[in-house]
Amino acid sequence: MKNKTKVKRGEVSRRDFMKASAAVSLGALGAGASKVFASGSDRIRVGLIGCGDRGRYDTTNCLKSSENVELVAMGDVFGDHIDKCLADLSRTVDDKVSVSKDMSFVGIEAYKKVLACDLDMVILTTPPHFRPEHLKAAVEAGKHIFTEKPVAVDPVGVRSVIATSESAEEKNLTIVVGTQMRRIAHLVAAMERIHNGDIGDILAGWCVRIGDGMPNWGPKIRQHSWSDMEWQLRRWLFFTWLSGDLIVEQHIHNLDIINWALGSHPEKCMGMGGREVRIGPEYGNVYDHFSVEYEYPNGVRVSYMGAQIDGCSVRCDQRLVGTRGSAYLDFGNAVIKGEKAFTYEGAIPDPCIQQHADQIAAIRDGKRLNEGRRIAESTLTAIMGRMSAYTGRALSWDWVMKTSKLDLRPPSYEFGDMSVRPVAVPGKTELV
Repeated sequence: MKNKTKVKRGEVSRRDFMKASAAVSLGALGAGASKVFASGSDRIRVGLIGCGDRGRYDTTNCLKSSENVELVAMGDVFGDHIDKCLADLSRTVDDKVSVSKDMSFVGIEAYKKVLACDLDMVILTTPPHFRPEHLKAAVEAGKHIFTEKPVAVDPVGVRSVIATSESAEEKNLTIVVGTQMRRIAHLVAAMERIHNGDIGDILAGWCVRIGDGMPNWGPKIRQHSWSDMEWQLRRWLFFTWLSGDLIVEQHIHNLDIINWALGSHPEKCMGMGGREVRIGPEYGNVYDHFSVEYEYPNGVRVSYMGAQIDGCSVRCDQRLVGTRGSAYLDFGNAVIKGEKAFTYEGAIPDPCIQQHADQIAAIRDGKRLNEGRRIAESTLTAIMGRMSAYTGRALSWDWVMKTSKLDLRPPSYEFGDMSVRPVAVPGKTELV
């Protein structure tokens, strides 16, 4: 019997989809996974930098994806993160975890100590702010890289990532990114048809992601012993310099799908946004809603709307209109209407497993697999939308990519006083 995962259109969130797809993931990988194993049995030694929930999740999937893969080193700013992550991993993939105390490193520069270990590959899951520096150091150390998205929070960081990606290409080092949407079977099938011209020339698009306000993410109450820096690092999702704000940290998934469909990054954008609900100090300086119009080549306009506010209607999808039809895409469905109608009805293996299996296979086969520049461009797509919304200014891609000097790095990373940047005000916040 054909294995199918069916989900009602418009009723799936990314979180729900991941839970549903996990049920068919390992079985549906089947032959694909066996090819990975057949291509080589050499042990892959993995290090983890960033031991929060995402680090645990990605490492679990990596270790499960392929045979003879082993976690041997870990690093994080906080020791309690390492302890919790290691305990969780030991309960789920204990036979593939071999991390001794002298291979666990704590502190801001723990990443350097992990990269100095005998590793083949490193998983980067720290707050996005640190990604450019960690990517650069990992390539210089000769490691293959799995990195979470986004890969920067400002244009200076994006330019660094592009240079690092080029260096990785020269060294034939793989870079795979946690944009797992690009490996969801129904989206892949739909994109093949879109790129083949099944909906004709794309005229316009819509990208919507409205979800909960994330009120219970991380420690909500600051402990008296925590310095400003420690508080912001532990609550990093709600500080722009660390997360890039919701449009960059989370909604990059949706914007990446739009870039994928159009085969390009936008040329211009104009956005607005603000914070109406998440206004307490525990929410740092990020917004809770954005609206951005992106202009792509050939004058194609795409309207993005995103929010993280409790009590609102939930929606997460992308729609494209072409000269011969239209496409509806979400995390559980792909539907094309028009002359060449299409609805995906096949199996949906877990893309979060597949992305790691693909990378392990590429490492063992010596194949080139570098998603660095692609994710850098999708990251900048989100960043320029945030910059436009924060300042109220229309922006061009070329100016943001080549000229903007915005650099959100703090003066130092010492655990001491560090004031929170003011919440951006459109029309008043300076464009840098």
